[in-house]
Parts: sequence; C-alpha cells; structure tokens
Amino acid sequence: MANFQDKIAKLFPQATIEGDNMPMISIPDNQWHDLALALRDDEDCRMDYLVTIVGMDWKDSFGCIYYLMSSVHNTLVSVKVTTTDRERPMLHSIADVWKVGCLYEREVYDFFGIVFIGNPDMRRLFLSIDWKGFPFRKDYNEENPVSIENERQSDLTYNYVELPDGTVEKKEIEVFHPGDFVVNIGPQHPATHGVLRFRTAVDGEEIKKIDVYMGYIHRGVEKLCESLTYPQTLHFMDRLDYFSAHNYHHGLCIAIEKAAGIEISRRAQVIRVMMDELSRIASHCLFIGTYCMDLGATTMLFYTLRVREQILDIMEKTCGARMTFNYDCIGGVMQDLDPDFQKDVKALLAVLPANIKEYNKIFTGNVIAKNRMEGVGYLSREDAISYGVTGPSGRASGWACDMRKLQPYSIYSELDFDEITATEGDSMARFKVRMKEMEESAKILSQLVDNIPEGEYCVKVPKVLKLPVGRWFTLVEGCRGAFGIYIESDGSTKPYRLKIAPPCLPLAGVVDHITRGTKIADLITIGGSLDYIVPDMDR
Repeated sequence: MANFQDKIAKLFPQATIEGDNMPMISIPDNQWHDLALALRDDEDCRMDYLVTIVGMDWKDSFGCIYYLMSSVHNTLVSVKVTTTDRERPMLHSIADVWKVGCLYEREVYDFFGIVFIGNPDMRRLFLSIDWKGFPFRKDYNEENPVSIENERQSDLTYNYVELPDGTVEKKEIEVFHPGDFVVNIGPQHPATHGVLRFRTAVDGEEIKKIDVYMGYIHRGVEKLCESLTYPQTLHFMDRLDYFSAHNYHHGLCIAIEKAAGIEISRRAQVIRVMMDELSRIASHCLFIGTYCMDLGATTMLFYTLRVREQILDIMEKTCGARMTFNYDCIGGVMQDLDPDFQKDVKALLAVLPANIKEYNKIFTGNVIAKNRMEGVGYLSREDAISYGVTGPSGRASGWACDMRKLQPYSIYSELDFDEITATEGDSMARFKVRMKEMEESAKILSQLVDNIPEGEYCVKVPKVLKLPVGRWFTLVEGCRGAFGIYIESDGSTKPYRLKIAPPCLPLAGVVDHITRGTKIADLITIGGSLDYIVPDMDR
C-alpha cells in the first residue's frame, strides 16, 4: 500500500493522503473517476470491493466518503470527494467501476440530493417519488404528509450526462420497455421476507428485468441517531437485522469504544463472541426452515425451530428478551451471564450435530431440492465482489470475505475455526455454506464455554460520553455479511453523522442481475437463498 501511495502522489498531485492504517485520500471531483479506476485495477492496490458510500453534509459543503477494500491484499482505504455547490450539488459517478455503486449513489441522492453524473439510474431509492427535500441535510425543514397515492415508485429514471463542453444534460429514461408485461411480487408476499417489492418484467415465465423497491418500512435510524447520545443509539441495532442483534450491537460498541479509548474486560469479550455465535446458529436455523418452507418443504421449519428455540431460551435467561436483546453496551454487556448459561450451551452443543445431520438427510439430499436449487441463481466470484455481496452468499461464490478473518476484532484472532467457502455460486451452495457455518460456530462455542474468565462484565465508562473530534469506521461479521459502522464526531455527546452499512442492501440489489433469464418460480428460490432481511435495508 505504501508503494501505491507514492503512485497516487505522482499520478494525482492534487490528492492529499492522511493516515496509515486506513488512509484517507482527498481528491477533486473531476479526478475521482480516474482515481477509482486506478484503485481498482493497480496490482499494488486492487481495491475491488466498495464497502459503502457515506453521504455527508458538512454545512459548508456536501460530499461522500467512499470505503474501499481489497479482496487480494485485505487492506482498507477511504476516499473523500466534496462539492461546495449547495444549490445543485453534483459528483461524478463510479457506478461503472463497482456495480454496487449505482445502488449506493441512489441512497446518497435520496437523502442528500447529490446528483451523480453518469449514474444510469438516478432516482430515489427509499423515499416516495413525491417526497419533498432531502432529509439528511443539516438544514432540512420540510413537511411531508403521508401520501394517499398507491404508487410510490416512478416508471421514469434519469441519467445526467456530461457533455464535451462541461455542461450536464439530464436524460429521461423509462425503467421498463413500453411493451414489457410487468407483474408485482410483493410487497405483501411472504416469500419476499418482508415488505419488499419486485416489479418484474416477464416474457411468459422468463424474467427479463426486476426493479427492486424497498421503501415501505423506512424508519430513519441514521437521522434519529444525530439527536441522541451515543448510549441511546445502541438499541436501534436490534431493529435492523433483528437476527444479528448481538452482532450489530457488538459492531457499534467496538466503534464507540475505539473512539473513546475504552478497553473492555476479557470476560465481556468472551461473552460478546459467544452471543454472536449463538445468534449465527439461530439465524441460520431460521434461514433453513423458512427457505425450505418457501420451496414447499413445510416440515423443515419445525425441525429447525427446535434448535432456534433452544438458543432463544438461553438468550432469554441472560438478556430477558428473545429477539430485541439490547445486551451489549459501551464498556461490556448489560448484566452477567445466567447461572445456567454454560450448562445450557453444552446441552445445545450436544444435540446440534445430530440435528444438522437430520437437516441434510431430510432436505439437502432430496432430489426435488437439488432440482430446484442446483445451478439456479448463479453468481460469479467477480460479480459477488463488484456487487458487494458478502456473508455466506459471497462465500458460496468463492469469495473469502469473513470479517472475523479479514479484519479480526475482539478475540476472533485467537480462535480456531474455518471460513467456509464454495465455488458453485448457486442457490444450493449458499444453502450448504450456512449449514457448515453452524458447525464452525459450534466449534467456537465449544472452545469458549469452559473458558469464560472471571472479571467485570462491564467496565466503568463516563456518565456523559463525548467522543473526540474525528471519524471512525468499523467492520464486523453479521449473520448475513459485513456490517459497517461509520461515526463522525464534532466533539459533542451526539454523533454528527452515524452511517450504517448493512449487508442486506447489496443482497437485494443483486437480485435483478442473477434472476435475468430464469423462470419466475426461480425468483423465490434465488431471493430466499440470499437471506436478506428487509429492515436491514430500510434503515
């Protein structure tokens, strides 16, 4: 990376670079696209994974911070691009460099009003088409009564094209061809796993194109966090991917603790990791059960719920809840483990191998399951990286993208477990990866259950917590993939900006790509195999 920093300095003399572990490159907008290509293609860098785009309003300027990661070198870099035009803010698009960039830029446009020149689909992503203003701007003060119109999504989109003279022309584009036959899958369909709507153009039973709309349950968590203290932001993590509640709490706590210089106890670290891995097993069990039910194998749901209920019983004894745990806190965990915790975890580990064997016997080897899943919804490794598809879905395409291995946090670097990958990249591979990941989570639990150290479960933290001026970015491994937290502090008790980078947004964003040319019945198979959770997208 040091060699590449020298190259950047020579190729882009106007760029400035700050920091060592995660360098931040500041570059003028008119050079950003060239830098993006260089970051992606240079052998010393190979920043082929766009983790997230953080839209920002610094009051005197708008801009974006791009977080990039290399699947080859496992390094992180950030790029800052700004514009001082508050009336008509524009930046150049990188949607042609990283495919997930189109989706991320739409999100930034939706909330900040920054137009991306060259993005082929420049329209709102979450908010209604008649929404007034851009709510993440610091001067936002619009009234938006609830619309009584049924249609929340436009049949038109826009592409802002830069002409040779430097002016920008707005081109209107139809989302679907006028002759397309478009049907709605969702938002009230149980197999969309939440209020998610697929506007699907079909030719007979073959899918031509899918336009995903995911704006039905948006709650503005990131905006709410700007008016809350740091401890008050934590409980929102339960309400994103509610099956990764512990993992997401862990991620936000790490970000805040790193910024505040808080060192937590060894006991709290072990407890957090055990809760994370119990969550992973429970989440994968629910995935298996609901996915099989989507495909018609209703009985499997009851088999997998036995294990999930066993885990939720463990959680309830310690946390007092079965879904929104709110257990991790700044400095450790809310309260100590229940006296039965070790005994109950050992009981789970005793029955889990037989249960997994049973799942494979009933479903994985079933000829109907094989016909429905093998070769269906193929996603290549290159596309998984470019679309930002992490977690089990990315690993099923051969991309080793587990943040517990790539960016080890807490005590994961000390633990013996394997990262499960496959090369087939189809629905069956995504299913099998999750099945095997349960075994690895059980391996982690077995290493820790008899080695929970004594000590404080929560260290003392200041009653009034202020973070120093600065910015921090943290990645952890949720049950569905990489979960990122960006915090920018102005030195007060509240975050100036708290950006959540969830795994499920790119998971839904890749559906159009991997369903084109497949049958309409395969949409349920493919969508279910990605295992997205809608509130994780609609933050």
